[in-house]
Amino acid sequence: MNSQTTAFAQPYPLMDQFGARIAHQLDAAAQQLPHDVSERLRAARTQALANRRVSETVAAPAVFVQGGSAVLGGGFGFWGRAASWLPLVALTIGLLGIGSLQEQMRTTEIAEVDAELLTSDLPTTAYTDPGFAQYLKLGAKD
Repeated sequence: MNSQTTAFAQPYPLMDQFGARIAHQLDAAAQQLPHDVSERLRAARTQALANRRVSETVAAPAVFVQGGSAVLGGGFGFWGRAASWLPLVALTIGLLGIGSLQEQMRTTEIAEVDAELLTSDLPTTAYTDPGFAQYLKLGAKD
């Protein structure tokens, strides 16, 4: 058994030592308790051990090494692959929706400006007049 195997056998040696010291102190204090209290504690301990949940560790189906990194494998199946593409699809739909909305807003703004120009009191020949910019500047000041 090498040092690496020993390190994996006891991952938390300081915690184990601390737990052993606490257990020893509790056992010593339990000797001083009255008989009826110690019996109730024994029954509670037995009941707690019977009701405890045992956690079950599940290993990954397979581990593959790709370019120096471990990758969990084992097949996601069709629904797993479809779910992994879902964020990209949602992002694409969102970006297309935003682009369409912005285009619609631009079209609406241009239509409003055109409607204002066509319904104003200004004659259409004024748009070709060299003093039109001066007229706009004076109109903006009012």
